Amino acid sequence: MNSNRYVQLFLQASIAFMGLLPLASFAADAQLKIGSLVPKNSLYHRELMQVGEAWKKSQTGSPKFNVFTDGSQGGEAEMVRRMRIGQLQAALLSVVGLREIEPSIAALQNLPLAFRSWEELDYVREKMRPSMEKKFLEKGYIVLAWGDAGWVRFFSKNPAFSPDDYKKMKFFAWGAEAEQQEIMKSLGYTPVPLEPTDILPSIQTGMINVVPSTPYFALASQIFNTAPNMLEINWAPIVGAFVISKKSWDDMSPEAQKVLRASSDKAGQVIRSQARKEVDEAVEAMKKRGLKVNKPNAEQLKEWQALSESLYPRIRGKMVPAETFDEVFAHLKTYRATKSP
Repeated sequence: MNSNRYVQLFLQASIAFMGLLPLASFAADAQLKIGSLVPKNSLYHRELMQVGEAWKKSQTGSPKFNVFTDGSQGGEAEMVRRMRIGQLQAALLSVVGLREIEPSIAALQNLPLAFRSWEELDYVREKMRPSMEKKFLEKGYIVLAWGDAGWVRFFSKNPAFSPDDYKKMKFFAWGAEAEQQEIMKSLGYTPVPLEPTDILPSIQTGMINVVPSTPYFALASQIFNTAPNMLEINWAPIVGAFVISKKSWDDMSPEAQKVLRASSDKAGQVIRSQARKEVDEAVEAMKKRGLKVNKPNAEQLKEWQALSESLYPRIRGKMVPAETFDEVFAHLKTYRATKSP
């Protein structure tokens, strides 16, 4: 028998032998890498850690999980990109990142002064949740939990009360939201596109002097130290979701999926409940450290409402798909009708 024949038989035998070995011998240990912008040790970080620990206990071998905080994996658009290529398995995202996957989600966050209360937001979100989750699934993502982070208010270096007051200032704007920037410019405002990690140094250097932010984020990131004026108006809610790529989900055992979904749902409930309480707590904490709360009068509130309504035709069909825009306001009309005396 010649040498080539020996080599061929050896390779065949080796392959056959390897086929008898348990697949687990070659399987890589499971990993769960979660991206986020949330501050380290915040409520959101703690809840994501709980989710990761629960998932880890459902695994065999030496599973690993990491929760990346403070935008260490980039902005939200970058985190979505990392999920697509497998560098992250999951992420906690606001609408800014979620709309990179499914644009219609913008209806829950990009409609200024549309929601008058958390109850209205909860009602609309619950009505739209099944169809939203189906759309995300079709795009290759599983929504594990919904959350929110408080109402957006305006933090500025100088006091401001009316829409016109802010035309003299430079706004932080999410770098990924080009349509929003164009709308702001068309109304006479000056947006400066940045990532959230650039906010603090940009305020300090004067590149921007207004930051739309939730009170909790303003406190945690120390924005209020250099932008110590807050306009008390609930401009829009910050809505978010914890999502995982379908590929990562499909790689998990049914038991791991069950544990991850249950722990994520629990975390979402805690985040929604606690985040809403922490809005007022954060404002009180900042007031003790020099924050000035500026309350618009009745006439100024009318100006803000008129501004928001003038924005809707620009938003519908551009920032928010027309069909979804109409659906939100139809649900709001139904809800308000049930609450009318």
